[in-house]
Amino acid sequence: MSENASETILNPAVLKKLDELTMRQEQLMQQMADPAVIANQSLYRTVTREQGALGKRVKLIVQLRKVMKEIENSQALIESDDEEMAELAAADIEDLEQKQEDICEKLQNLLLHDDGTDSRNAILEIRAGTGGEEAGLFALDLLKMYSRYAERRKWKVEEMDISPSEAGGISQAVFCIQGEDAYRFLKHESGGHRVQRVPSTETSGRIHTSLATVAVLPEAEEVEVEIKDEDIRLDLFCASGPGGQSVNKTTSAVRLTHLSTGIVVSCQDERSQHKNKAKAMRVLRAKVFEVQQQQIQNERDASRRSMVGTGDRSGKVRTYNFPQDRVTDHRIGHNFFGIPKILMGEIDEIFSAMLENERIEKLKNIDSLLSVS
Repeated sequence: MSENASETILNPAVLKKLDELTMRQEQLMQQMADPAVIANQSLYRTVTREQGALGKRVKLIVQLRKVMKEIENSQALIESDDEEMAELAAADIEDLEQKQEDICEKLQNLLLHDDGTDSRNAILEIRAGTGGEEAGLFALDLLKMYSRYAERRKWKVEEMDISPSEAGGISQAVFCIQGEDAYRFLKHESGGHRVQRVPSTETSGRIHTSLATVAVLPEAEEVEVEIKDEDIRLDLFCASGPGGQSVNKTTSAVRLTHLSTGIVVSCQDERSQHKNKAKAMRVLRAKVFEVQQQQIQNERDASRRSMVGTGDRSGKVRTYNFPQDRVTDHRIGHNFFGIPKILMGEIDEIFSAMLENERIEKLKNIDSLLSVS
């Protein structure tokens, strides 16, 4: 076990925050027994999710406190005048300290793994950027890549809104990936994805550079983000196809504008206006939730904004260089090879590297991960 784990966990400031997590667990248990909470299924799911996430950590915290107390008692016995008792106490301390180290390692791994949103479903939004029709084709490649990856993990992919482009690509796609730890694995995909390749329409063989942007949001429960009818503006319109041509004569497509934040989402995937509104509300809720979480994150620790995975979509995060068969992630400065297999959804190597980098960065800021809301 790394010495760093025990040093980190046994820090007095960290131990104090661990005790706060134990107190939070007790509060959640009381809420789960509250008839009012039980009657509100959405609230009850939120409480049980948080309680479940805290459960493993609190169990280890209780074990750690017990072992620390046993070590303290054994150390007092070492000073005893009874030599035989002192020897037995010294042997006990050696075993207890090893046990303490093992618990610290497990606890640190849990704290670094789960930030409260990792286990959620992920809502992805892909948009074609600069590069004309080639950008739309690349955006479609990314959509297929994530969909194939989800299929390999046996996750469910739910289309929410897709706008095709004239050349066979897409100008925008919004979809939800539902599965265990979906957001944990996909969250680092947020950002600008640049492609360098010869388009199929290029007769001279000249390499073009195009861009598509990806936004990954954790899906939020209704109880976490309350959006009232008076908080939004609802616009209805006819669904459109490539080039903006109308493909539906009824006003089934929905556009929602969140008045306080200015966030706009639309959905035209379903023929039913009500179904489109329901899907649009899920996307809007996720975007508002992201804004709220970002505000909390900034308040807790401004330095964490520079971490991988904060969701900053303004910069270029990855380049797909077809002539050199190379994918470069600019945040970690690492190259991956085999673009065809990567676009087929074989992206575990990239995700593993991103998660390891996240673990290292979180370790530097572990105290900020223990704030109890």
